[in-house]
Amino acid sequence: MATWKSRGLRGSALEDMINRTNERYLESGLALIQKIPTPITPINIDKETRHITLAYFDQKSTVDYIGAVQGLPVCFDAKECATDTFALQNIHEHQVEFMINFEKQGGIAFFLIYFTGRDELYYLPLEMLRYFWDRAKEGGRKSFRHDELNPDYIMPKKADVLVPYLEMIQQDLNDRE
Repeated sequence: MATWKSRGLRGSALEDMINRTNERYLESGLALIQKIPTPITPINIDKETRHITLAYFDQKSTVDYIGAVQGLPVCFDAKECATDTFALQNIHEHQVEFMINFEKQGGIAFFLIYFTGRDELYYLPLEMLRYFWDRAKEGGRKSFRHDELNPDYIMPKKADVLVPYLEMIQQDLNDRE
């Protein structure tokens, strides 16, 4: 029997891990980070179940998460990658522009990438993404490889926090000084 595969749930495991981490950070008084829903306009709604069956995106979404970590504005996007090569087409220009402008206002922006084949979480600082982004715009690779990344930003596995990105934010801030 054939199984049905949905592309709609890609990233939902990572999203769930981040949401649980954000709840833990909130309970601990360390951060207030919220998931930003993608704005949609419903076209068809099932009258019995009241579920949306057809919709379109109102506008381009910016980032997945936004909030504050002890007074520091933070925004980030979460991505999954099954191989050791991450295609930059998974990131949109309007997202990069939003993040650049966010940092100009004193915030910190980054990507969380889950390399599923390695079962490894990676914190990608905006500055590192911009290097790969600019390289692609200048005719270079339209992706980056895992071995091009700074190993200092591989997130350690912890029992108490599923996605320990606060430590990586501190690492990012230290590296900027």
